[in-house]
This record gives sequence, C-alpha cells and structure tokens, in this order.
Amino acid sequence: MLRLPAFELLEPTTVEEATALLAEHGADAMVIAGGTDLLPNMKHRLFEPKVLVSLGRVESLRGVTRTKDGWTIGAMTTLADVASHGDLPPALRQAAGLVAGPQLRTMGTLGGNVMLDTRCQWYNQTYFWRQALGFCLKKDGTLCHVVEGGQKCVAAASNDTAPALMSLGATGLFVGDGGSREVPLTELYSPDGIWNKSVAQGDLLVEVRVPATAAGHRGAYGKLRERGSIDFPLFGCAVRLELDEAGAITDADVCAVALVARPTRVKKVAAELVGTKPGTPAFDEAVERVAQLAYKQCRPLDNVPGDADHRREMVPVYVRRTLRAAAEGAGPVHHV
Repeated sequence: MLRLPAFELLEPTTVEEATALLAEHGADAMVIAGGTDLLPNMKHRLFEPKVLVSLGRVESLRGVTRTKDGWTIGAMTTLADVASHGDLPPALRQAAGLVAGPQLRTMGTLGGNVMLDTRCQWYNQTYFWRQALGFCLKKDGTLCHVVEGGQKCVAAASNDTAPALMSLGATGLFVGDGGSREVPLTELYSPDGIWNKSVAQGDLLVEVRVPATAAGHRGAYGKLRERGSIDFPLFGCAVRLELDEAGAITDADVCAVALVARPTRVKKVAAELVGTKPGTPAFDEAVERVAQLAYKQCRPLDNVPGDADHRREMVPVYVRRTLRAAAEGAGPVHHV
C-alpha cells in the first residue's frame, strides 16, 4: 500500500494568509488545491513537503465573473464548473471537460491544471520503480531516460487547459513575496521539465483572466488518449478562429500540449487560414497546410506512455479534426 508521508496541514481563509504561510515555510511548503495530482505524487515520494497550505477555505478564489473585458476565473474554481459554464469560450470549456473523469473534475481546479507538474513515464512511478531504474534528472538522479545524454529534463506539459488559455490570450494573476503581477500564459511556461514555470514556486496563482471574444469567435479542443476518460493527453491541441461578418477568417491560432516541457504554439497558422471561409475548398486546403505545419513543428518524445512515432502521426489528424470542429461550432475532438 502506498502511504502519504507525514505533513502538517494549514488552512488559511484569505490569500494574504496563504502567501504569508508559504513565505514563512519556504521550500518546506507546497500549495494544495484539489489534490488530485499532488497527493498521488506524494504517495510516490515525488514530493515530500513538511507543510501543505490548503486553499480549500479561501472562498475568494472560487467562481467565474464576467467583466466588460472578459472573464475572471478564480484559481479554485473546479474544472467541472469551468466545463459547464456556458458563457466561457468553447475551447476552454471543452478542454476542462476532457481532464480526467467526472469525479476528478469535481475536485480538480483550473488553477491546479494551469500549474500542473510536468509528467514523464520515467518519473511518475513509485519510489521502488524509480530506484530500480536509477532515478532520473527530474528527481533524485542524473540520467535522462528520454534523451540519451540529455542535460535538461523533457518531462511533458500535460495540462489540457493550458493550450486553450494560451490561444485565448489569457493571463494569470500571481501573488508572492514581491507583490502581485499578471503573467500572460504564453510567457508562463519554460522548457525546463523540472520546473516549467517562469514564476517562483512560492508564487500563488489566484485567478485566470480571459479576454472577451468577438461575435465571430470559434474554438475547439482535441485530445488524443488511450481511453475516453481518466488519461492524461498523449497529444492535445486547442484551436481559435476569428470570423468577420462575411464568414471569412480574420485570425487563427493552434496551440499544442503533451510534446515537451511547455505547451507549443504552431507557427504561421494565421498566414495559411486568414481570408478563407469555412465550408469552401480554399478553407479545406488551408486546413491541410496547417496540419502539415503542425506535423513538422510538433515532435513528440518518448516522455509519456504511447509510441512516440504513432503520436506524431496523429498530430495532423487531430489538428485537422479540431480545426474543422471549431469552424463548425462542434464539440470536443477526442478518442473514445
């Protein structure tokens, strides 16, 4: 039986109390939100904090608020609530709705998913398993099992909501020792799989801000995984399309996840799609060109379960399907 290590649980009721506790305990403390990822990792001895600072009683961190500039989503808002909030942009709702299964989405939070630790099939294992292998760069070892001779951890960003939020131009509001600051999600993630965030580990994400979308906005999220629920992505992609009154595309974006340590924006997508109209041969041809751009730019590694070559071949398939789903206003694209 896998048991949790001993720890002290602290339950502040305000953001100020939470940040003060994190500053007081420093490296000995970690934040716990829904706990759906942290607690299993603690059982595997990937993390052994002496103190857990729970955000469960900080009511100000819950809920979705519509403003003239868009939406403000508290970091402790559950994924289930995000997925069922009909006013939010479709790609974000779909991505949140494809995280894990219903029970975990009821506990898991948007903030927890944004700040999800990177994952690797050589890392997310029991202590006994990792010890037998000689550990790895990310925890206790000096060897990367993904890239021979690798000096940087390439554990994969596996948070479904991250590419959707990136495509929407979302920002995160962080509070820490140095005060508060707003960080664009496109700048939040770094290529280092050990800690793939540009903020300090003691900084607390308090809310996610999503800009307003225009009437011609379209979006969708596509997710490749072995089963229709529970599993982390083998590949995920978020699509954003902006259409004018005549139905022509004026802007477009595709962001992918579960490749390397940070979510990836596919380059030159807008250049291919702008000016085309969904439902026309020109749009279909542009979709195919974007799918091939993604195939060239997105190169899965042997860092998550599933054959890396197969995952790469599925990249254009899912980009193609998700682009069409966005254009048609259809639901999420995922393996069932």
